[in-house]
Amino acid sequence: MTIMFNKHRPEPLDDEPGNERIRFSDLDAGYPGRPVLRQLGAHIPSLAMTALVGPNGSGKSTLLGVLAGVIVPTSGRLQYAAGRPPAFVPQRGAVGDALPLTARQTVEMGRWGERGLWRPPTRRDRTAVDSAMDRLGVAGLADRQLGELSGGQRQRVLIAQGLAQQSDLLLLDEPTTGLDPEARERITALLTELVADGTTVVQATHDLEAARSADACLLLSDGRLLGQGPPEHVLTPAALSRIWQPA
Repeated sequence: MTIMFNKHRPEPLDDEPGNERIRFSDLDAGYPGRPVLRQLGAHIPSLAMTALVGPNGSGKSTLLGVLAGVIVPTSGRLQYAAGRPPAFVPQRGAVGDALPLTARQTVEMGRWGERGLWRPPTRRDRTAVDSAMDRLGVAGLADRQLGELSGGQRQRVLIAQGLAQQSDLLLLDEPTTGLDPEARERITALLTELVADGTTVVQATHDLEAARSADACLLLSDGRLLGQGPPEHVLTPAALSRIWQPA
């Protein structure tokens, strides 16, 4: 359930363009006996909010896992601009309610990649955790059990876990799914602030409202890329009707 980070050495971008944080081409990935991504090629712009959009089963979470380094592609090329390894915030449902963890302990897990699992937290670790919890407005929840928190509170704690890693690339899987409108708006505003402060944010979502507030979109269907660019150019009625059939 913790933040995962890429243990593999990422391949650097050939020309280090200032407007690309990640570039991938001819990307295939999936699970044993079940291919998911098929010949995917696109780029993730730097210092922007990118939404991976598509219905359930379109490959959004798999692509996010590949970008995070927790799923190894079977073929293709994946390149990163210079920067720290990405921080990956999983879906809230991936975090068990029964685990006896406080909100602060959950955020502290974001420091494992920096110090290791068994070493005690350093002053730098504590400062990073304090700063992340303050930024997400969850410092007052530090001693609360994770399972006692509301959906919006828990999501902010998980994003704080990602921030504690102090990466300039934040990857989130369905960060607003299942939240009430107020919580969704708060999470979206927080992510927008992070981009303004120098973080590249990528979120997988099937929430079209959240996707339309992003700077860029990748539209996926059946593991293939249907479109890339600004939301108003990608999320057109014609494109959406191809992948979302009316109930």
